[in-house]
Amino acid sequence: MESKITKIEVIGAGCNNCKKLHELAVKAAQELGLSVEVGYSNEVQRALRMGVMQFPVLAVNDKAVLAGPVTDIEKVKKAIVGNTGETGGDGKKRCSCGGYC
Repeated sequence: MESKITKIEVIGAGCNNCKKLHELAVKAAQELGLSVEVGYSNEVQRALRMGVMQFPVLAVNDKAVLAGPVTDIEKVKKAIVGNTGETGGDGKKRCSCGGYC
């Protein structure tokens, strides 16, 4: 069963890559027909607690789903709906950030 997306947020330090990911996330949410506001946070320590070491971070429902500079809206849309990960040997879904988000 697919969980409902209740929160989308970009976490970063305010650099151009962070701003670009936020813009892409807003556009992606609109194109996906989601009625969720895309927030922006500079709480880098919170992202580090999520286990992410690269910024900016795209978080959905408080879980990191994408990390690092992104310029492809399709990649952002896939991350938002949860289709970017690969299944690891342990059956867990691997996220594009390299972790198990």
